[in-house]
Amino acid sequence: MRVRMQLLLSLTLIFSAEGNARAQEAPAASPTPVRLADLVAEAERNHPSIQTAARMVDVKRARVAQARALPDPQISAGYMGSLAPFKTQKNDPSSYRTLGVMQELPYPGKRDLRGRIAAKEADAEMPNVEAARRRVRAEVKLAYYELWSVEKSQEITGKNKELLEKFARIAEEKYKVGKGLQQDVLRAQVEVTRIRQRQTLLEQRRHTQEALIASLLVRSDDTPLGPLPAVIAKGGLPYSLEELIGKGVENSPEIRRQEQLIEQSRLAVNLARKEFYPDFSISWDYQNRTSGIPEMYGLKFTMNLPFFNKGRRYAAVNEASETQTGARQMREAVRTVLMFQVKEQFLAARASDELLTLYSKALVPQSALTLESSMAAYQVGSVDFLSLLTNFITLLDYETSYYEELARYQQALVRLEELTGIELDGAAGSAPEARQP
Repeated sequence: MRVRMQLLLSLTLIFSAEGNARAQEAPAASPTPVRLADLVAEAERNHPSIQTAARMVDVKRARVAQARALPDPQISAGYMGSLAPFKTQKNDPSSYRTLGVMQELPYPGKRDLRGRIAAKEADAEMPNVEAARRRVRAEVKLAYYELWSVEKSQEITGKNKELLEKFARIAEEKYKVGKGLQQDVLRAQVEVTRIRQRQTLLEQRRHTQEALIASLLVRSDDTPLGPLPAVIAKGGLPYSLEELIGKGVENSPEIRRQEQLIEQSRLAVNLARKEFYPDFSISWDYQNRTSGIPEMYGLKFTMNLPFFNKGRRYAAVNEASETQTGARQMREAVRTVLMFQVKEQFLAARASDELLTLYSKALVPQSALTLESSMAAYQVGSVDFLSLLTNFITLLDYETSYYEELARYQQALVRLEELTGIELDGAAGSAPEARQP
């Protein structure tokens, strides 16, 4: 923070009466900052929603063989004769014991269509795995950038609190010797209290984001996350809006899922039309008759007559056709929403990028110069304490806003990643470092 170092130097020169600067201790070796890519990889390995989506694919795959299988064969046993079980009546030719086997045979093509419908249902589950993976990645990155922004705000607020406390002591000393006003002392104390309030709120936000990241990584809350890097890799936006929309439509898991459902409903229409054709069954029977009468064997073919209940079958065809139409319309609805979401995040990223340039090249440097000028003017009494304090708070707000805007920019890129399936936010470390005000 070049601006902060300049202000610290200016304060040391202007308010030398405060005493000599404290000797700085040699910094201890700091732990390695946690990498966002490592957190994302850990969440992808452990998050239950991804594992559940993958299990659902296996569940639907297991239904394919069931749908294609023949109906179970049936076996029957019985007798006709004496009141005693399985006893024939002597010398009665109509008395017998029987054993039979029957197998139902659907009309050719029905089993294949049922299997293909089940396979398409499983195919429709596969994009859900990618959608869950993207969602978890995005949630981890969004929480990471929010936490980074909060920690930078804590850092800036802590340094500003030290400077503001110096201002408060100087105002109090001037008031004691009759060169200042009591309201300056009170206003400085109020601002110090406000910064403490801000620190409390920032600490609460930090704990919340840490808990969120821990839940996404499926860690216990008491597992330390580790230090975040001092700077982040600022992602780029090398695509136009039209290119991003095209990538989003091409890579959208939900659109791919709807396309599989459209194909499934098309097959369901074909199956419903096949129901106008009869199914068959074949059975074989054996009869054991009374003594002296030869045993008998029988073979029988059976066919249902679907021609007498056409209304039900026409209704099934209409149902499947409407389902297919609804799937097509749902695909278009998903596409429309996706296009809006991509445009929304693209505009948000572009606006944040412009604001970052404004903060780093204009607002923060200008506010710093204004504060330095007012500090020098306050020394000679040409500027009152309230003006100095106002300029100080303005710089604090702009510096904090810079990092908040940088986090919002990265978060917009993360949401674009989730929508388009392409890497934008610089998590891999290939993007340049973020600009510092």
